[in-house]
Amino acid sequence: MDHRVDEIDKRILYYLAQDARNTNATAIAEEMEVTPATIRNRIQQLEEKGILRGYLADIDYKSIDGHVSYQFTCTAPIPDRDKIVQAALEVSGVISVRELMTGKENIAITVVGSDTDDIGQVAGTLSDLGLEIEDESVIEAEYHRPYDPFGPEDVPRGPSVTDFMSLAGESEVIEFTVSEGADIAGRTIKGAVEEGLLADELLVVGIERNGEVLTPKGETTIQTGDVISLFSQRELRTDDLHVFGAEEP
Repeated sequence: MDHRVDEIDKRILYYLAQDARNTNATAIAEEMEVTPATIRNRIQQLEEKGILRGYLADIDYKSIDGHVSYQFTCTAPIPDRDKIVQAALEVSGVISVRELMTGKENIAITVVGSDTDDIGQVAGTLSDLGLEIEDESVIEAEYHRPYDPFGPEDVPRGPSVTDFMSLAGESEVIEFTVSEGADIAGRTIKGAVEEGLLADELLVVGIERNGEVLTPKGETTIQTGDVISLFSQRELRTDDLHVFGAEEP
């Protein structure tokens, strides 16, 4: 019988996905109004049922002596896919393998190497296993966050991105909804710039509020639920949107 995951289990999974190392059973117990022993027992049950499969370290390999991470998109013959996946996991340098629900390009493999020669050797080994490499690319950065619906109701859900456009050079325009609890909500655009919440390279070029389109001015106050069009003179970074409601990394 499948394990029934209730609200206590979901909250445990949320906090473990957020920061497994510093998750405190007592703090979760107080929030959910149960005993710490209950939380510890639930964690054990989630592990035994295979729902909680491990606690993986988030490692930035790029910062270690010039190591590089690649993602290979591969195709494996369906009858042999499970066997090939297990064999790929044994290849030195492979740190993750994902099976995808598709006939072609049904395997995604993440590889780490000290240089491109390392990566090339891994690629050759994967080909020898019967994988057809369809595409490969350098992983510049990777970000993780917990699944919001499992978290507390008052957790900021982050800006809901509705549109994105790259312009000439590195300029970009992104459209999103300001989240409840955002640092910038309730502040004027001018005030946000003066407080350092809004970088000089960023410009609010449009605000839609309750179906009405507003012309942004320095004294315009940004409110929760506003649909913001944000122009950036450079490539947008993830921390550019934190003040609009994204959870801190």
